[in-house]
Amino acid sequence: MLKILSFVFLLAFFTILHAESLHPPQPQLGNNFSLKPNQVQSARTCSYTLIIKTSCSSTRYTRDQISLAFGDKNGNEVHGKRLDDARAKIFERCSTDTFQINGPCVHDACYLYLLRRGSDGWKPEFVKINSNYTKAATFYFNESLPDGVWFGFNLCRGRPGSPSPH
Repeated sequence: MLKILSFVFLLAFFTILHAESLHPPQPQLGNNFSLKPNQVQSARTCSYTLIIKTSCSSTRYTRDQISLAFGDKNGNEVHGKRLDDARAKIFERCSTDTFQINGPCVHDACYLYLLRRGSDGWKPEFVKINSNYTKAATFYFNESLPDGVWFGFNLCRGRPGSPSPH
């Protein structure tokens, strides 16, 4: 009888083990489980409107190469590579330029960095980020940017202070 009970127990154990391997347990949403937004949103793309005002104390126009990176405290980051275009007369003194860019969905942008490469010394007044996905964020510069260095603001709590533009 003991052999039969042992056999039934082992058979039941292997049946349960096999059933769990076919259907692994699903996580239960609760206090101990959270999804990181950058993992969930990695497949999503959002559209952003960037409004960049060039300072009235900037050079009359610039041939500098201007790039931008902004993001949130969860690691979602958007890059605007080479926003400049000398032929389009953007980034002129006292002007406001608007750009449409797409990128990963950022929730509450809390950092923004600009990269300026060139010898003209372009000086931004502010950069405003608008999107249907997140509340608007404005970053005020009103100073000349160093050449070839990411320069900006990180107002995030719990995030390292430098961008990781590619």
